[in-house]
Amino acid sequence: MNAPLPSCHFPGGDETVRRFREAGDLTLDLFHRDGRVDDYWLGLDPREFALLWRLAEQPGERIAARQLLAEACHVAFEPESEDFAAHMAQVQAKLAAAGLAQLIGTDAEGRHFLIVPPPYDLMPIT
Repeated sequence: MNAPLPSCHFPGGDETVRRFREAGDLTLDLFHRDGRVDDYWLGLDPREFALLWRLAEQPGERIAARQLLAEACHVAFEPESEDFAAHMAQVQAKLAAAGLAQLIGTDAEGRHFLIVPPPYDLMPIT
């Protein structure tokens, strides 16, 4: 299931990365460059996929928009541009259509992160 990375959206071509990343009920598929919930595919465009892939690298890690764009898309951040906000809104709309509207969080400082509940076997017993 591991494959060399063929895209400029991801690290160098000699590295091997897992094909799938999971974030709660969301499965991101590097081969298809899309995300799915059960059998429902989100229909992500390449930049939307790259943003989610980076966020899913470490769920819960808070990442500033500038850093997220630089790491996921290799794009310099332009504060006056609404392009980033539009991509994040599209991602959130596609997640909402799959029942995962609250998967992406934004903190008071404008940093983005994935809100993923712990696996059932790690949840505290009350």
